[in-house]
Amino acid sequence: MTLYRFRGSVPPSPRASIVTVADDDTTATLRLYDPIDSWGGEWGVSAKEFAAALDALPVGVERIVVQINSPGGEVWEGLAITNQLRRHPATVTAVVDGIAASAASFIAVGGADRVVMGRNAQLMIHDAWGMCMGNAADMRELGDRLDKISDNIASIYAERAGGDVSAWRAAMLRETWYNADEAVAAGLAVDVEDVQPADDARASFDLAAFRHAGRNAAPSPVLPAAASVEYDGHRDPVRRRQQTRARGHRA
Repeated sequence: MTLYRFRGSVPPSPRASIVTVADDDTTATLRLYDPIDSWGGEWGVSAKEFAAALDALPVGVERIVVQINSPGGEVWEGLAITNQLRRHPATVTAVVDGIAASAASFIAVGGADRVVMGRNAQLMIHDAWGMCMGNAADMRELGDRLDKISDNIASIYAERAGGDVSAWRAAMLRETWYNADEAVAAGLAVDVEDVQPADDARASFDLAAFRHAGRNAAPSPVLPAAASVEYDGHRDPVRRRQQTRARGHRA
């Protein structure tokens, strides 16, 4: 039997990984409903494909809504997508429609100006994974590299929600799952959207690769100290990008 990452025995769908909906000339929606994978195509969403989707948006777009239902995937592809969203002049809102786990969680948390959890949605953070073939020195080197990568990811959560990087790293080491309300309480999101997700947002992923197969199978989440302030009239985390962006790029 052939097994597929995050899909078990179910082969990848031939449908497009990124769906773009042009709401009008100034607002657009991108749906990220697959794993994050450098192969792209049927296997998931690559940074190259996501960049092409952003490039195809109207020049005058002022607001982008990124709807997310993804179990995550490759760290560097995820970081590239995060930085593409950070760099875009439009205001970005991430809406977790189903699940934002692993790399998908830091795309949402790090790439958006505002993060909203869909009703009954989940978010998961964990330490980076890697594989190594070699001697003991090679494996120790991989361990050191994974520590640096995970510390880097922890800084994304800390920038969004406040608290120490070390506290977020500890939560990652435990593989922490948050339901919608818990994600808001932790400072990773600002609100829970009371809208029923679309059918394709409830697509099933095989979570057996993780320590816990979803929030219901996980212990109560760690909630590192969250720091929130008033931003544009809403309770929203401080983000350096919001403070440093040139005013000419956004209202």
